[in-house]
Parts: sequence; structure tokens; C-alpha cells
Amino acid sequence: MENQKKPMLQMIDIKKYFPGVKALDGVNLNAYGGEVLALLGENGAGKSTLMKILSGVYKKDSGKILIEGEEVEPSNIKEAEKLGVAIIHQELSVLPNLTVEENIFLGNERYSKYTRKINKKLLRERSTMFLEQIGCKVNPDALVKDINVGDQQMIEIAKALTKNSRIIIMDEPTTALTEVETKKLFEVVNKLKEKGIAVIYISHRMEEIFTICDKVTVLRDGKYVGESLTKDVSYDELISMMVGRKLEEQFPYKKVKPGKMLMKVENLNYKNKVKDINFEVKEGEILGIAGLMGSGRTELAKTIFGEYKKESGEIFIENEKVVINSPKYAIKNGVCYLSEDRKKEGLVLGMTVGDNMTISNLVKYENSIKRIDKVREKKDVEEYIKKLSVKTPSSDQIIKNLSGGNQQKAILAKWIMLSPKVLIIDEPTKGIDVGAKKEIYEVLNELKEMGKAIIMISSDMPEVLGVSDRILVMHEGKITGELSHEEANQEKIMKYAVVATHENQ
Repeated sequence: MENQKKPMLQMIDIKKYFPGVKALDGVNLNAYGGEVLALLGENGAGKSTLMKILSGVYKKDSGKILIEGEEVEPSNIKEAEKLGVAIIHQELSVLPNLTVEENIFLGNERYSKYTRKINKKLLRERSTMFLEQIGCKVNPDALVKDINVGDQQMIEIAKALTKNSRIIIMDEPTTALTEVETKKLFEVVNKLKEKGIAVIYISHRMEEIFTICDKVTVLRDGKYVGESLTKDVSYDELISMMVGRKLEEQFPYKKVKPGKMLMKVENLNYKNKVKDINFEVKEGEILGIAGLMGSGRTELAKTIFGEYKKESGEIFIENEKVVINSPKYAIKNGVCYLSEDRKKEGLVLGMTVGDNMTISNLVKYENSIKRIDKVREKKDVEEYIKKLSVKTPSSDQIIKNLSGGNQQKAILAKWIMLSPKVLIIDEPTKGIDVGAKKEIYEVLNELKEMGKAIIMISSDMPEVLGVSDRILVMHEGKITGELSHEEANQEKIMKYAVVATHENQ
């Protein structure tokens, strides 16, 4: 008799309208104490809007919210917190120059009864208690800027516990975490379950959903699609619920006959991160680079791109040796790099979609008096927005307002507009929903057919296996294995990823 108990939280027939947009159209959600509920949907499905209504940021237009059977309507964040609702955002809201204990009780300080000064002894005792409850051993007196991201996330969870939160929302909680930190987070989530807290877990990482979540609620285009026990639904069924169609081939691999060699790297070294690297990549080829966190994949990409200065080694473009001392010279030689951190290194968030797409190639649009030909620039931008199916109201939209998938496609457009010979793309679908992932894979296939060479770094094993023509595996800065598309599998990649070169031979 599954779930005879009543839900901790019920959201019933929730509707929300913005000018010209029906953001939520009759959405339902049930979250139970002592369980983890996955809230799934593509970007734009309505997940964030629903959680903002629950946490008091937005006011619903109709529907009901019940917490432990009592109808509530939080009109701001403070009211939601009093009702026991806490949200831990993807981008953490800790203050780096305050201590751990000051962050935990920020806005909820404890004062001495007589002096009305902050009671530091009580703060220390209670912050230590809450940290112990979740198994976090960080020093309460440490400055937050001196601790790792995983422990910063634990501070946010401890902060929620100080407010007697009954419902904790976690939005993409593992995006910036290592595998070890993710495992630790899951241990903490299980502790929250034991305390009877209802956890709402939002993530695009499907493997996490099946690892940590008890139930799944799926939204699509602002509508409620369905709810299921995680153990009763398959990966393919969830994908189908989220995108409204079956992805017969999630990774649309296209075989293209490789052409001439476009890039060759010989004996490349950078500090202790990139060690004696040798490889080549040809026209019409996607070369996947796999490996565990810290294996040197990103350092290799940034060394080739000139962001890191190589200590030794050579780079050849079309058999001609080139000197790449900076990204400027990389781009000049036909090499572009799409960073794994699109917000910090790929975008100017306050600028428009169009400006972000042309920022690296403004010289192309200079007229005879060295001014930008705005008409020609806008024409190219509109063409590439259409080519890459960037969903935006216009090219004048501020890019930070786009979903992650559409931001990524805009960055891709920026580099494609430069007509590169070699495109290095680091974690191409990080934080992107399944529908947008497939669109990006199709763009990569089109680039292959155009004769471009693509070097793709990814931590997503199915992605590496599904998209790459060849796969290089790195371990501790070295290439430890090479596999063709046909022979590669997860076990072989992992073998090379965890074992040093001499042990593989």
C-alpha cells in the first residue's frame, strides 16, 4: 500500500501567466516527507517558475498550495522560509569573506539576551551541531572562500536546517561538484530523508535521478505530464515524457569519410598537467577526449588554444607548424575553443545574443571608415540563429535570459561564424536538457559533413561513445589509450582512465 501517508507538499492545478506567455498551465506536484522527488523537464518546461512560486518569488495566478494539509500562499521568500521551504540554488549564495558559522546563520543571527550583541558562543555551538547532523567536518571558523565548492553546498544545507525547513529544493546541485563531492552530497540527502524532510531535486543528469530519487514528476511546456516511482520508469520513458517524442537515437552518429589531416600535436607539455601529448585530427572527424576529473583534458585544450603557454612541443595546422602564444593566434590559425564554463569564459551575460555571436569577429563587419556595418552584422546573426535553432525572441535579447542550451548554441554560432578548421568543444552539453543536447549533436554532425575537425572533451560517457569517431583517453596528463567508434565501450574507456600507461601495455 504505497504512500498511505499524506504529502508534505501538494501543489494543485497551478497556473501562472506572464505577458504573452502561459508559463504554467495546471501543474500538479506531490512531495512526501522522507523522500526525494525529482522534478524533470527540458529548459523552459516550467520547473523554475513552479519552484519560485513555492519559495515566494512569484505569486501564482490560480491553484492551491498545501503544506501538511494547510493551504498557504507565500508572498515573499521570508514567508516561504517561515513555512519551512528552503531553496539551494545552482549558483550558491554564500558570502566568501564571512566564516562558515556566519554564513549558516546569516539573517538568522542569535543575540545575547542582555547585551543584544551576536552570541558567538551560541553560534559556534549550533553551527557545529547542524554541520555534524549532515556529516560535514569543515571548521565553523573557516572563511568560506578557503573551502571547496562541495563544502560550500553543505553550508547552504546547514543554513536550511537552522530555519527548520521541511521542504528543501535543490537546483542542479552537482553541476560544479567532483565525483567525490557528489557522493558526499548524496549521503547528506539520505540524512535529510531520515529526518523526514521532503527534498525536491532538479537535475539534467539522468543517472543521478535513478541513484538518489524516489519519485519523479515531469513537466513539459508548462504542463504536468505525469508522476512515477523511479523504480517503475525507464530512462527511455522519462526522455519520452520530457520531450514529447521518442528519441529513437539519442546520439545521432553520422559516419563521414575522414579527409586530410587538419591538426597534429607533437610532444606537447604544460607544467605537470599535459605530458608528452601526441595526436592528430582529420577533416570530418570528431575526436573525443575522455578521462576522469583532473586527468588534464581541459588543460590540454587550453594549451592548444594558447590560453596556457606550452613548455615544449609543436602544433601543426595542415602540416604547417604554427606558433600559438595566445587565443588570438589560435583563432588566426583556424583553431577555436568553446569552454566548459560558458558563463565565465564563453559569454558576456549583459550583452545581447547578436553581440555575443559577433564579438570575436567584429573586424569582418568594419566598413571603409572602420565602423561596424550593423545591417550586414544583423543579417549574419539572424542567419545563424535560424541555422542553429537558437530559441530567442530576437537577436537583441540579453543572452543571460536564454536557457543554457540556447546560450550554448549561441556560443557555437560565434565560433562557426569564424569558419574554423578545428573546433575544440569542452563539455558541450553540460547543464543542458535532453532535447537541446540532440540539437547540438546534429550541429556537430553538420560541421563534420562540412569537413571541420572537432575535438570534443566530455565527462558524459554515453556522449563520448555516441558521438565520437575516435576516442583518446587521458590519465594524469597522459594519453593512455585510443579507441575507434566501433571498438569503444564504457569498460575499455574506464580501464584506460584509471590505469597508468605502462600498466595498459
